[in-house]
Amino acid sequence: MRREQPVARVTLWDGSSCWMVTRHQDVRAVLGDPRFSADATRPGFPFLTAGGREIVANNPTFLRMDDPEHARLRRMLTADFMVKKVEAMRPEVQRIADELLDRMTDGRSAADLVAEFALPLPSLVICLLLGVPYEDHEFFQQRSGILLSLRSRPEDIRTAQQELHAYLVRLAGSKRERPDDAIVSRLVARGELDDDEIASMGRLLLVAGHETTANMTALSTLALLRNPGQMARLRNDPSLIKGAVEELLRYLTIVHNGLPRIATEDVTLGGVTIRAGEGVLCTLNSANRDDEVFPGGDALDVGRDARRHVAFGFGVHQCLGQPLARVELQIALETLLRRLPDLRLDVAFEEIRFRHDMGVYGVYALPVAW
Repeated sequence: MRREQPVARVTLWDGSSCWMVTRHQDVRAVLGDPRFSADATRPGFPFLTAGGREIVANNPTFLRMDDPEHARLRRMLTADFMVKKVEAMRPEVQRIADELLDRMTDGRSAADLVAEFALPLPSLVICLLLGVPYEDHEFFQQRSGILLSLRSRPEDIRTAQQELHAYLVRLAGSKRERPDDAIVSRLVARGELDDDEIASMGRLLLVAGHETTANMTALSTLALLRNPGQMARLRNDPSLIKGAVEELLRYLTIVHNGLPRIATEDVTLGGVTIRAGEGVLCTLNSANRDDEVFPGGDALDVGRDARRHVAFGFGVHQCLGQPLARVELQIALETLLRRLPDLRLDVAFEEIRFRHDMGVYGVYALPVAW
């Protein structure tokens, strides 16, 4: 499609249609153009599942809003995810990574990397940032799984959303009584949002803050194990780690289902006129393999300059937490490579279960040995 019909009409699950955009330049054009709205309440907005529609109908976050409301809410969190602030967290993230690996390797030579390292690392970090007690992680991880599953029924989505929302409303109330310096407490102290709005913001950060990095960590490890030459380059030259993380983000692109938008006026794109009120789906994984921008893009090359990737989106809605994700991935991969020189898969590749049914791609488990 990218070569022959880069802007193509496709049919969605409910029989509605939208435009699928597959080229890098076109994806960036749509995501950077205010004539394409992220407001999911607009008629004709393209939803990928009935559950996705349910999430927005119940309680939209600023991810599915346009400026100025999007900018107003996002600005309240910008300082928490600025590069300088996140870089200052490196020692703490490194401590967590080392402690998890200490526990994982204590007296053992095999483990599930997802359960014991890739998932708890970002979960612990986002709990610290938000002021959420980590002992509640099973509660919010289970609900996150329901919200992200492409197979969840609307009623299950509604229940999970309500339970998570109620939990975060209670948390906001507790921070009013016992404030700390974490994000939820500071949002309460600002006095600009009610508890429902704070809970919506907290839900977005909680779900996005652990599911994305956890799956990127596990998939990146698997990609390196499948490309031993690339893995050896990183071990021999740790200075490549930062660039390698960008390449892995490009190569893996864990949002496989695209970013939805809706045209607010007629726009010509790739020789096709998209009419006002028509939906558009930007396929990030296709854009990140575009040979026009990334020659030989189907191959992993940890020495590639992959900085123009769109794994975090593009434009005003691009991922707020990307500086944190980068730091977590850099530390996770460097620590794994340094401390486990004999790391290898502990099952046949064909036995690994991939998350084709989830909104964030990854693996359910990654059995490894060392």
